[in-house]
Amino acid sequence: MSDGIPCLWMRGGTSKGAYFLASDLPEGRDVLDPLLLRIMGSPDPRQIDGIGGADPLTSKVAILSPPSRDDADVDYLFLQVFVDEALVSDKQGCGNILAGVGPAAIERGLVSATGDETPVRIHMLNTGEVATARVQTPGGKVSYTGEARIDGVPNGAAPVPLMFQNIAGSMTGGKLLPTGNAVDEIEGVACTLIDNGMPIVVMAASDFGLTGQESREALDGDGALKARIEAIRLIAGPMMGLGDVAEASVPKMTLVSAPAHGGAINTRSFIPHRCHATIGVFAAVCVATACTLPAGPAADLAVLPGDGRFAVEHPTGAAEVLIETGADGTVTGAGTLRTARKLFDGRVFPV
Repeated sequence: MSDGIPCLWMRGGTSKGAYFLASDLPEGRDVLDPLLLRIMGSPDPRQIDGIGGADPLTSKVAILSPPSRDDADVDYLFLQVFVDEALVSDKQGCGNILAGVGPAAIERGLVSATGDETPVRIHMLNTGEVATARVQTPGGKVSYTGEARIDGVPNGAAPVPLMFQNIAGSMTGGKLLPTGNAVDEIEGVACTLIDNGMPIVVMAASDFGLTGQESREALDGDGALKARIEAIRLIAGPMMGLGDVAEASVPKMTLVSAPAHGGAINTRSFIPHRCHATIGVFAAVCVATACTLPAGPAADLAVLPGDGRFAVEHPTGAAEVLIETGADGTVTGAGTLRTARKLFDGRVFPV
């Protein structure tokens, strides 16, 4: 390790993370986790002695390896490295870091470019599903240049469309609604417990005395609010079949309110203890799906689009989610547009 470890540092969607080949890392979480904590500089609120950015959105890791199933081109394991705790979690996926997996797999030679655009089928090891990313590869090389824009990122880049199939119940035994209900009451609050790519709990901001337009900083500074949300989360986890979630990063907690800028719904998402600067891809997919239910906090507040393109508003803009439904109105697939950019390619030194 004294010679460093090959590492791609990339922005994926509205997150940043370190992308590694599994073959460059030690096997066994008892060895790997301390190594990643050292690389990121955790636990330390500034992550001053590592490459992490002192925020959950910039303390993430993607580990890539050859595919373990015939319908995929690459395996992807996502790990959340906590900032101020000595904790590395694989209990969730990350749709933002996912946006960089296709480009990284091509950069590292795991996948060959097939033309001006290369589809990359990504096996998400955290949940077991396969997502397809379409990567711009003019001349057989990954291009990050383009005019596609996503809220939360100041500059344009090449588009990376992502499509997901069969993600309902990703961590809850295949159940979109783990309790079988569109609405469950927890601590006096109407909640939708839903898993369409990631377990989340959807609640109306008004049930907490909020408008839903509060800033990220205001919500993070409200200790009483966060304590109440955490109390609900600790009850919701076992209800969703996740067991004791006190040390887990799921379920995520999302407050919803009526859209304010022409979207379908407005959100403030907690991941799970800090308010997200935007909203995670799978959380956005779950919220959009919740909007289509017959009842619930999101369904009651949503302005449904006619074309299946849901603009899920968040503190710095909106995330676009495409929802596909069957003849009976059941959600059959979901997608989103992300972008990614290679920031540096080199070696990281954990010691």
